[in-house]
Amino acid sequence: MYRQENKNEIFMATLLYKVRVWIGGLIPLALLATLPLVTSCSDDDDNGSASIVVNKVFLEDAQAKDSVTDREVTFARLGQLIRIEGSGFTGLKKIYINGYDTYFNNALMTDNDVWVTLNTKTPVDKADASVRNTITLVKDNGSYTYKFVIRASAPTVSGVDNTLPSAGETVIVRGANLQETTHLMLPGGVEVTDGITSDPDGEWYSFTMPAGVTQSGSITSEGANGTAVTPAYFNNRNCMVLDFENSADLGSWSATYKYDDLVDDPLGSGRGKVVELVPQSVLDGGGIKAGANSSLWASTGNDYANDDWNRMTQFIPGSTPVDSVALQFDVYVPDPWMATGQLEISLQNNLSNYGYGSGGTKYNKDYMTQAYVWVPWMDTETGAANSFTTGGRWTTVTVPLSKFGRYTDKDNEYTFKNVIDDRNSGSYRNFIFLLVNSDIEYDESISYPAANFTSRIYLDNFRVVPCTSVTVSDY
Repeated sequence: MYRQENKNEIFMATLLYKVRVWIGGLIPLALLATLPLVTSCSDDDDNGSASIVVNKVFLEDAQAKDSVTDREVTFARLGQLIRIEGSGFTGLKKIYINGYDTYFNNALMTDNDVWVTLNTKTPVDKADASVRNTITLVKDNGSYTYKFVIRASAPTVSGVDNTLPSAGETVIVRGANLQETTHLMLPGGVEVTDGITSDPDGEWYSFTMPAGVTQSGSITSEGANGTAVTPAYFNNRNCMVLDFENSADLGSWSATYKYDDLVDDPLGSGRGKVVELVPQSVLDGGGIKAGANSSLWASTGNDYANDDWNRMTQFIPGSTPVDSVALQFDVYVPDPWMATGQLEISLQNNLSNYGYGSGGTKYNKDYMTQAYVWVPWMDTETGAANSFTTGGRWTTVTVPLSKFGRYTDKDNEYTFKNVIDDRNSGSYRNFIFLLVNSDIEYDESISYPAANFTSRIYLDNFRVVPCTSVTVSDY
């Protein structure tokens, strides 16, 4: 924090020095530092009647990585400080940015330069078309409008809904400032320009998965606020754990469901065989009683090469931090799921207790904990319950490995190789998941007693993916 503040102080001192030089060195630096308190200047200067001309706009970038703190730009974002370069600024009365009356300190102004911060209240996509992407400077003898692109904060991606879609399925990319997305580049250079729908508030955009996408990686989007890039997990099957297409991948013993318990994809999307978390035969028999668990769905385990995740390090380096690696799976929930039932996942078959808040989901210095519990009908931030459904489509759930058991410990810097070694050190390294139907006690005031579970939950394509967020530099 100290170093950041120090950099800003140096930047402001440099800016004040530049203004002093531009003005002609006539104002002592100590006095110049107090000039932001001055709110007006004489209109009787020699150039007060000169017409305004704008030549260029510069960004005053205190955080510039290349130390170029004053650079010519073709756009700027809300909250940024810009320098407008031209002539005839003496006597300037108003600056309108996208039609918004924007404060400027005319003590920090010369006839050739004026500094102004783009107010965060400035309209961008909601600005009237006649003034959008304009800077208008006004003084008594006239005004001058300069075309200049104004953007909101940089677009960001928080997640992708349906990362392993079949052709024709809908993909939704969620985030912020994604307004007016008009162009997408999918892995392998596949472009999408038609059929893109954007949320007016910039919280998502969607498109239809085209045929012919064979490579994996990121989705790059272009919109009103610039470029956004998703993590490199789109169309990524490189580190598949279970896709249920090969009976040899499934473990089979008395505690498990078997390959014959799989069902065909109920939506016919091309996913082939999928899991019905609680098989229909069990639902027909009354479902899972309160306080009980389903049988396990499990991978083959110790003697099966697929269960040694060292095979994945050719795609995800073992040194990758656990918060940059995730488990993904696809889910289809056709009917509202509410107030009972939990999906528990463990990276190895060693659970001795089950459910939300159980020991297997927490750090324990004496026990190898590698479990996570997904409760989509409960807000884990507030404890509030809301019914959950995916409607008539498959969606993707992404869970960073830092949410599994021991890796929730913030005092250690775990890597993907730690996860692999921990799995391989266990007596039974089967990847498992099951329906747990125990009570949930969120806190002293919020609890959810279990009831008979009879919901249809379909799952497919459990895979490990990279999930590192991508920051796009503007300059």
